[in-house]
Amino acid sequence: MLCYRLDEQGNGINALAMREEAVPQPGPGQILIQIRATSLNRRDTMILNGAYPLTPRTGIVPLSDGAGEVVAVGEGVTRFAVGERVTGSYFARWVDGRMHPGVVDQLGCTLDGMLSEYALLDEQWAVRLPDHLSWQEAATFTCAGLTAWSALLGAEIPKPGQWVLVIGSGGVALFALQFAKLMGCRAAAVTSRVEKADRLRALGADLVIAAAETPEWGLKLREATGGIDLVFETGGPATFPQSLIASTLYGRIVLLTVQDHNGKSVEIPGAVYQRSLVTIGRLFVGSRNGLEAMLAAVAAHRLKPVIDKAFPFAEAREAYRYFQQGDVFGKVVIDGA
Repeated sequence: MLCYRLDEQGNGINALAMREEAVPQPGPGQILIQIRATSLNRRDTMILNGAYPLTPRTGIVPLSDGAGEVVAVGEGVTRFAVGERVTGSYFARWVDGRMHPGVVDQLGCTLDGMLSEYALLDEQWAVRLPDHLSWQEAATFTCAGLTAWSALLGAEIPKPGQWVLVIGSGGVALFALQFAKLMGCRAAAVTSRVEKADRLRALGADLVIAAAETPEWGLKLREATGGIDLVFETGGPATFPQSLIASTLYGRIVLLTVQDHNGKSVEIPGAVYQRSLVTIGRLFVGSRNGLEAMLAAVAAHRLKPVIDKAFPFAEAREAYRYFQQGDVFGKVVIDGA
Protein backbone atom coordinates (compact mmCIF):
# COMPACT_ATOMS: atom_id res chain seq x y z
CA MET A 1 0.00 0.00 0.00
CA LEU A 2 1.01 3.66 -0.39
CA CYS A 3 1.23 5.91 2.63
CA TYR A 4 2.90 9.10 3.81
CA ARG A 5 5.03 9.35 6.92
CA LEU A 6 6.68 12.27 8.72
CA ASP A 7 10.34 11.34 8.82
CA GLU A 8 11.52 14.27 10.92
CA GLN A 9 9.58 16.61 13.19
CA GLY A 10 9.95 20.30 12.38
CA ASN A 11 11.39 19.79 8.90
CA GLY A 12 8.30 21.15 7.14
CA ILE A 13 7.17 19.77 3.78
CA ASN A 14 10.51 18.00 3.37
CA ALA A 15 9.55 15.65 6.23
CA LEU A 16 6.54 14.31 4.34
CA ALA A 17 7.63 11.16 2.48
CA MET A 18 5.56 8.71 0.45
CA ARG A 19 6.33 5.04 1.06
CA GLU A 20 5.17 1.67 -0.16
CA GLU A 21 4.43 -0.76 2.66
CA ALA A 22 2.63 -4.06 3.21
CA VAL A 23 -1.09 -3.85 3.85
CA PRO A 24 -1.60 -4.43 7.60
CA GLN A 25 -3.86 -7.22 8.79
CA PRO A 26 -6.39 -6.60 11.59
CA GLY A 27 -5.76 -8.34 14.88
CA PRO A 28 -8.33 -8.97 17.62
CA GLY A 29 -10.63 -5.98 18.04
CA GLN A 30 -9.21 -4.14 15.01
CA ILE A 31 -10.67 -3.01 11.67
CA LEU A 32 -8.89 -2.33 8.38
CA ILE A 33 -10.17 0.70 6.46
CA GLN A 34 -9.53 1.55 2.85
CA ILE A 35 -9.17 5.34 2.98
CA ARG A 36 -11.15 7.16 0.30
CA ALA A 37 -10.35 10.75 1.30
CA THR A 38 -8.59 12.78 4.00
CA SER A 39 -8.54 16.46 4.94
CA LEU A 40 -6.16 18.96 6.50
CA ASN A 41 -6.44 20.96 9.72
CA ARG A 42 -4.24 23.66 11.21
CA ARG A 43 -2.85 21.18 13.73
CA ASP A 44 -1.47 19.11 10.86
CA THR A 45 0.68 21.99 9.66
CA MET A 46 1.76 22.67 13.26
CA ILE A 47 2.88 19.04 13.57
CA LEU A 48 4.70 19.29 10.24
CA ASN A 49 6.55 22.41 11.39
CA GLY A 50 7.36 21.22 14.92
CA ALA A 51 5.03 23.73 16.59
CA TYR A 52 2.41 21.36 18.05
CA PRO A 53 2.23 21.08 21.86
CA LEU A 54 1.87 17.27 21.77
CA THR A 55 5.07 15.62 20.51
CA PRO A 56 4.35 13.42 17.48
CA ARG A 57 5.76 9.93 17.19
CA THR A 58 8.71 9.68 14.80
CA GLY A 59 7.63 8.30 11.43
CA ILE A 60 3.93 8.87 12.09
CA VAL A 61 1.30 8.66 9.34
CA PRO A 62 -0.21 12.17 9.48
CA LEU A 63 -3.78 13.55 9.44
CA SER A 64 -6.54 12.92 11.94
CA ASP A 65 -9.35 13.33 9.42
CA GLY A 66 -10.22 10.64 6.90
CA ALA A 67 -13.11 8.56 5.65
CA GLY A 68 -13.20 5.09 4.19
CA GLU A 69 -14.74 1.67 3.97
CA VAL A 70 -14.15 -1.26 6.31
CA VAL A 71 -12.54 -4.01 4.22
CA ALA A 72 -11.54 -6.50 6.95
CA VAL A 73 -12.24 -7.06 10.65
CA GLY A 74 -10.30 -8.90 13.32
CA GLU A 75 -11.48 -11.51 15.77
CA GLY A 76 -14.09 -10.31 18.25
CA VAL A 77 -15.08 -7.13 16.40
CA THR A 78 -18.72 -6.26 17.10
CA ARG A 79 -19.06 -2.55 16.33
CA PHE A 80 -18.49 -2.75 12.56
CA ALA A 81 -18.84 -5.07 9.58
CA VAL A 82 -17.11 -5.21 6.22
CA GLY A 83 -18.55 -2.62 3.84
CA GLU A 84 -19.51 0.01 6.42
CA ARG A 85 -18.43 3.64 5.97
CA VAL A 86 -16.42 5.01 8.90
CA THR A 87 -14.21 7.81 10.12
CA GLY A 88 -11.78 7.91 13.04
CA SER A 89 -12.14 9.72 16.36
CA TYR A 90 -9.57 12.50 16.89
CA PHE A 91 -8.71 11.50 20.47
CA ALA A 92 -8.92 7.80 19.72
CA ARG A 93 -9.13 6.62 23.35
CA TRP A 94 -11.52 9.34 24.57
CA VAL A 95 -14.96 7.75 24.43
CA ASP A 96 -16.95 10.03 26.75
CA GLY A 97 -16.76 12.18 29.87
CA ARG A 98 -14.04 14.70 30.61
CA MET A 99 -10.60 14.88 29.03
CA HIS A 100 -7.79 13.43 31.18
CA PRO A 101 -4.12 12.47 30.61
CA GLY A 102 -4.97 8.85 29.84
CA VAL A 103 -6.82 9.73 26.63
CA VAL A 104 -4.51 12.26 24.95
CA ASP A 105 -3.40 9.98 22.07
CA GLN A 106 -4.36 11.52 18.73
CA LEU A 107 -4.66 10.09 15.24
CA GLY A 108 -1.98 11.58 13.02
CA CYS A 109 0.22 12.55 15.97
CA THR A 110 0.92 9.82 18.53
CA LEU A 111 -1.11 7.22 16.59
CA ASP A 112 -0.90 6.55 12.85
CA GLY A 113 -3.41 8.70 11.01
CA MET A 114 -5.24 8.71 7.70
CA LEU A 115 -2.85 9.82 4.94
CA SER A 116 -2.52 6.27 3.69
CA GLU A 117 -4.19 3.84 1.33
CA TYR A 118 -5.28 1.73 4.34
CA ALA A 119 -5.61 2.52 8.05
CA LEU A 120 -5.66 -0.02 10.88
CA LEU A 121 -7.77 1.11 13.84
CA ASP A 122 -9.09 -0.38 17.02
CA GLU A 123 -12.85 -0.72 16.55
CA GLN A 124 -13.36 1.63 19.52
CA TRP A 125 -11.56 4.41 17.64
CA ALA A 126 -14.06 4.72 14.78
CA VAL A 127 -17.64 5.83 14.14
CA ARG A 128 -20.13 5.34 11.31
CA LEU A 129 -20.68 8.02 8.68
CA PRO A 130 -23.97 9.46 7.35
CA ASP A 131 -24.98 7.96 4.03
CA HIS A 132 -25.66 11.28 2.27
CA LEU A 133 -22.04 12.43 2.39
CA SER A 134 -19.56 11.87 -0.42
CA TRP A 135 -16.14 10.51 0.58
CA GLN A 136 -14.59 13.97 0.33
CA GLU A 137 -17.34 15.49 2.49
CA ALA A 138 -17.20 12.67 5.03
CA ALA A 139 -13.45 13.22 5.52
CA THR A 140 -13.85 16.72 6.98
CA PHE A 141 -15.65 16.36 10.32
CA THR A 142 -13.28 14.70 12.79
CA CYS A 143 -11.33 17.76 13.95
CA ALA A 144 -12.86 21.04 12.71
CA GLY A 145 -16.45 19.82 12.73
CA LEU A 146 -16.32 18.36 16.22
CA THR A 147 -14.47 21.41 17.56
CA ALA A 148 -17.27 23.68 16.35
CA TRP A 149 -19.94 21.30 17.68
CA SER A 150 -18.29 21.01 21.11
CA ALA A 151 -18.00 24.78 21.44
CA LEU A 152 -21.69 25.26 20.66
CA LEU A 153 -22.74 22.56 23.10
CA GLY A 154 -20.47 23.75 25.90
CA ALA A 155 -21.43 24.85 29.39
CA GLU A 156 -23.94 27.41 28.07
CA ILE A 157 -25.65 26.33 24.86
CA PRO A 158 -26.69 29.42 22.87
CA LYS A 159 -30.44 29.88 22.62
CA PRO A 160 -32.31 30.40 19.35
CA GLY A 161 -32.06 34.03 18.35
CA GLN A 162 -28.80 34.67 20.19
CA TRP A 163 -25.76 35.90 18.28
CA VAL A 164 -22.79 33.71 17.37
CA LEU A 165 -19.64 35.18 15.83
CA VAL A 166 -17.24 33.31 13.54
CA ILE A 167 -13.91 34.67 12.33
CA GLY A 168 -12.46 33.80 8.94
CA SER A 169 -13.48 31.07 6.52
CA GLY A 170 -11.53 28.03 7.66
CA GLY A 171 -13.03 24.69 8.57
CA VAL A 172 -13.95 25.46 12.19
CA ALA A 173 -15.47 28.84 11.33
CA LEU A 174 -17.69 27.49 8.57
CA PHE A 175 -18.80 24.45 10.56
CA ALA A 176 -19.61 26.79 13.48
CA LEU A 177 -21.67 28.99 11.16
CA GLN A 178 -23.60 26.03 9.77
CA PHE A 179 -24.23 24.43 13.17
CA ALA A 180 -25.26 27.76 14.73
CA LYS A 181 -27.90 28.24 12.05
CA LEU A 182 -29.18 24.68 12.63
CA MET A 183 -29.74 25.66 16.26
CA GLY A 184 -31.72 28.76 15.36
CA CYS A 185 -29.01 31.26 16.26
CA ARG A 186 -28.20 34.44 14.41
CA ALA A 187 -24.71 34.47 12.98
CA ALA A 188 -22.17 37.22 12.38
CA ALA A 189 -18.97 36.67 10.42
CA VAL A 190 -15.74 38.63 10.14
CA THR A 191 -13.69 38.06 7.02
CA SER A 192 -10.38 39.47 5.84
CA ARG A 193 -11.59 39.75 2.24
CA VAL A 194 -14.66 41.60 0.98
CA GLU A 195 -15.17 39.10 -1.86
CA LYS A 196 -15.93 36.32 0.63
CA ALA A 197 -18.91 38.16 2.13
CA ASP A 198 -21.52 36.83 -0.29
CA ARG A 199 -20.33 33.24 0.21
CA LEU A 200 -20.66 33.64 3.98
CA ARG A 201 -24.16 35.07 3.58
CA ALA A 202 -25.07 32.12 1.36
CA LEU A 203 -24.15 29.81 4.26
CA GLY A 204 -26.51 31.72 6.55
CA ALA A 205 -24.51 34.62 7.99
CA ASP A 206 -26.93 37.38 8.99
CA LEU A 207 -24.20 40.01 9.27
CA VAL A 208 -20.78 40.07 7.59
CA ILE A 209 -18.00 42.56 8.24
CA ALA A 210 -14.81 42.85 6.18
CA ALA A 211 -11.92 43.53 8.55
CA ALA A 212 -9.95 45.24 5.78
CA GLU A 213 -12.64 47.92 5.56
CA THR A 214 -13.45 48.03 9.30
CA PRO A 215 -10.35 47.12 11.35
CA GLU A 216 -12.11 48.16 14.60
CA TRP A 217 -15.03 45.83 13.95
CA GLY A 218 -15.72 44.94 17.57
CA LEU A 219 -17.70 48.09 18.41
CA LYS A 220 -19.61 47.96 15.12
CA LEU A 221 -20.68 44.38 15.85
CA ARG A 222 -21.70 45.22 19.39
CA GLU A 223 -23.81 48.16 18.20
CA ALA A 224 -25.43 46.13 15.41
CA THR A 225 -26.26 43.07 17.52
CA GLY A 226 -26.51 44.33 21.09
CA GLY A 227 -23.52 42.15 21.88
CA ILE A 228 -22.31 38.74 20.70
CA ASP A 229 -23.34 35.84 22.94
CA LEU A 230 -20.77 33.28 21.72
CA VAL A 231 -17.52 33.96 19.85
CA PHE A 232 -15.55 31.26 18.02
CA GLU A 233 -12.15 32.91 18.44
CA THR A 234 -10.03 31.33 15.71
CA GLY A 235 -8.02 34.45 14.86
CA GLY A 236 -5.90 34.53 18.00
CA PRO A 237 -3.81 37.56 19.01
CA ALA A 238 -4.83 39.65 15.99
CA THR A 239 -8.58 39.42 16.62
CA PHE A 240 -9.08 38.65 20.31
CA PRO A 241 -9.34 42.30 21.51
CA GLN A 242 -12.07 43.01 18.95
CA SER A 243 -13.90 39.82 19.91
CA LEU A 244 -13.90 40.96 23.52
CA ILE A 245 -15.26 44.38 22.55
CA ALA A 246 -17.98 42.75 20.42
CA SER A 247 -19.19 40.44 23.19
CA THR A 248 -22.23 41.07 25.34
CA LEU A 249 -21.74 41.61 29.07
CA TYR A 250 -22.15 37.93 29.96
CA GLY A 251 -20.89 36.59 26.65
CA ARG A 252 -18.69 33.56 26.09
CA ILE A 253 -15.50 33.38 24.03
CA VAL A 254 -14.18 29.97 23.05
CA LEU A 255 -10.46 30.58 22.53
CA LEU A 256 -9.35 28.14 19.83
CA THR A 257 -6.14 29.86 18.70
CA VAL A 258 -3.80 31.19 21.39
CA GLN A 259 -0.68 31.93 19.29
CA ASP A 260 -0.04 33.25 15.82
CA HIS A 261 2.52 31.95 13.32
CA ASN A 262 5.18 34.23 14.82
CA GLY A 263 4.73 32.87 18.34
CA LYS A 264 2.84 35.91 19.67
CA SER A 265 0.31 34.93 22.34
CA VAL A 266 -3.17 36.25 23.07
CA GLU A 267 -3.18 39.10 25.58
CA ILE A 268 -6.24 40.25 27.49
CA PRO A 269 -6.67 44.04 27.24
CA GLY A 270 -7.31 45.03 30.83
CA ALA A 271 -9.10 48.28 30.01
CA VAL A 272 -11.73 46.32 28.09
CA TYR A 273 -11.95 43.21 30.26
CA GLN A 274 -12.45 45.09 33.52
CA ARG A 275 -15.75 46.34 32.13
CA SER A 276 -16.81 42.85 31.06
CA LEU A 277 -18.12 39.64 32.63
CA VAL A 278 -17.26 37.56 29.56
CA THR A 279 -16.25 33.94 30.17
CA ILE A 280 -13.14 32.89 28.24
CA GLY A 281 -12.80 29.14 27.78
CA ARG A 282 -10.79 26.50 25.96
CA LEU A 283 -11.64 23.09 24.55
CA PHE A 284 -9.87 20.22 22.78
CA VAL A 285 -12.02 18.93 19.89
CA GLY A 286 -14.22 16.32 21.66
CA SER A 287 -14.91 12.69 22.51
CA ARG A 288 -16.07 9.79 20.35
CA ASN A 289 -19.59 10.10 21.75
CA GLY A 290 -19.56 13.77 20.81
CA LEU A 291 -18.48 12.86 17.29
CA GLU A 292 -21.35 10.38 17.01
CA ALA A 293 -23.87 12.95 18.27
CA MET A 294 -22.61 15.55 15.80
CA LEU A 295 -22.79 13.12 12.87
CA ALA A 296 -26.33 12.15 13.89
CA ALA A 297 -27.32 15.82 13.63
CA VAL A 298 -25.50 16.11 10.30
CA ALA A 299 -27.44 13.11 9.02
CA ALA A 300 -30.80 14.37 10.30
CA HIS A 301 -30.36 17.76 8.61
CA ARG A 302 -28.44 16.39 5.61
CA LEU A 303 -25.81 19.04 6.23
CA LYS A 304 -22.97 19.31 3.73
CA PRO A 305 -19.54 20.71 4.61
CA VAL A 306 -17.80 23.34 2.49
CA ILE A 307 -14.83 22.06 0.48
CA ASP A 308 -12.37 24.59 -0.87
CA LYS A 309 -10.20 22.32 -3.03
CA ALA A 310 -9.31 18.65 -3.45
CA PHE A 311 -5.91 17.21 -4.40
CA PRO A 312 -4.88 13.78 -5.67
CA PHE A 313 -3.10 11.51 -3.20
CA ALA A 314 0.18 11.89 -5.09
CA GLU A 315 0.00 15.67 -4.57
CA ALA A 316 -0.26 15.66 -0.76
CA ARG A 317 2.69 18.05 -0.47
CA GLU A 318 0.93 20.51 -2.77
CA ALA A 319 -2.19 20.21 -0.61
CA TYR A 320 -0.16 21.14 2.48
CA ARG A 321 1.38 24.10 0.66
CA TYR A 322 -1.99 25.33 -0.54
CA PHE A 323 -3.50 24.98 2.94
CA GLN A 324 -0.60 26.80 4.61
CA GLN A 325 -0.94 29.88 2.42
CA GLY A 326 -4.09 30.51 4.43
CA ASP A 327 -6.54 31.96 1.93
CA VAL A 328 -9.04 29.09 1.97
CA PHE A 329 -12.82 28.92 2.15
CA GLY A 330 -13.68 25.62 3.80
CA LYS A 331 -11.77 22.36 3.86
CA VAL A 332 -8.76 21.22 1.84
CA VAL A 333 -9.14 17.55 0.91
CA ILE A 334 -6.74 14.87 -0.32
CA ASP A 335 -8.33 11.98 -2.23
CA GLY A 336 -7.44 8.37 -1.48
CA ALA A 337 -4.65 6.58 -3.30
